[in-house]
Amino acid sequence: MAGSIFGKHFTIQTFGESHGEGLGVVVDGVPAGLALCEEDIQTYLDRRKPGSSRYATKRAEGDLVEIISGVFEGKTTGTPIAMLVRNTSQRSGDYSEIASYYRPGHADYTFDKKFGFRDYRGGGRSSGRETIGRVAGGAIAIKILKELGIELYAYTKSIGPISIQYDRFDKSLITLTPTAMPDAKADAEASAFLEQCMKETDSAGGVVECVIKHVPAGIGEPVFDKLDARLGQAVMSIGAVKAFEIGDGFEVSQRKGSENNDSFTVSDNEKEICKKTNHAGGILGGISDGDDIVLRAHFKPTPSIFKTQQTVNKDLNEIDINIKGRHDPIIVPRAVVVVEAMSALTVLDLMMENMNSRMDYLKTIYKK
Repeated sequence: MAGSIFGKHFTIQTFGESHGEGLGVVVDGVPAGLALCEEDIQTYLDRRKPGSSRYATKRAEGDLVEIISGVFEGKTTGTPIAMLVRNTSQRSGDYSEIASYYRPGHADYTFDKKFGFRDYRGGGRSSGRETIGRVAGGAIAIKILKELGIELYAYTKSIGPISIQYDRFDKSLITLTPTAMPDAKADAEASAFLEQCMKETDSAGGVVECVIKHVPAGIGEPVFDKLDARLGQAVMSIGAVKAFEIGDGFEVSQRKGSENNDSFTVSDNEKEICKKTNHAGGILGGISDGDDIVLRAHFKPTPSIFKTQQTVNKDLNEIDINIKGRHDPIIVPRAVVVVEAMSALTVLDLMMENMNSRMDYLKTIYKK
């Protein structure tokens, strides 16, 4: 199966299915000498695992990670790092019915048309559990970026019609609220909205916003490997993401140039160039400009809902179905850490690529 590898210099290759023996990732390009243990990875996997809140599937998986190569005496060796998370709570019988029909909003039909065969147990590779490998690999990228002074964090910006207010922004709430919203009032309102969705056996969509701080100016390759283009590919590859924005995003199409351009100025200490505003979201011409990189991912509602739905089976009969199983009423809160992971993988990969863009960079490393 093509398409399971991401990155050029810092790469991940994910593997496994929702109801197979397990899922995991092989991470290559990790420099030798990075202190790394399973707890470094587990912290991030715990944020996306099932059962983490009332609004997550009740599938009882511990999602415990095993590092099986590439680390010796607590340090990376420079060789590929393989990590595995075993499935322990499969209930494949919940999915036996769907072998004969196509669930609305899922990849059942398209997988059948592409491969002529599909793993119908929870969607196989199209399941949200595929993101385990992304998060495990992203956790390593995040740790490397931290050592380079780069910080990134994502959070739920909106759920259904409920949006956070930035004057109430409290970063500490991201991992404390069940919605992953950094706004206590918005969290309460969104929770009430989700409770109503659950009573109506329905689901909701929402938006994840990610902020990346202290990326130096100059990261990103012009033309096809622009930083925003690569971030777009990374985030749009996450299942259920249907739209992507950088900076002010969709709003810029309604503005005049005089309203949208970010004016340059000199910082207060007069040592560097900066911008007065950040409509561009930290990227100009596909290259980082030193400002905060701000991106957003728009997630569709969970397609597995318990309402009666209409579909078609393999015999081309139109039928009514009621989906069984354990499903999230909303994908967004558990997807926050996935957006973080894919953003970190992208930025680190392009920073590694940038090391050969100037002679003075090469001299810094090699000339004695």
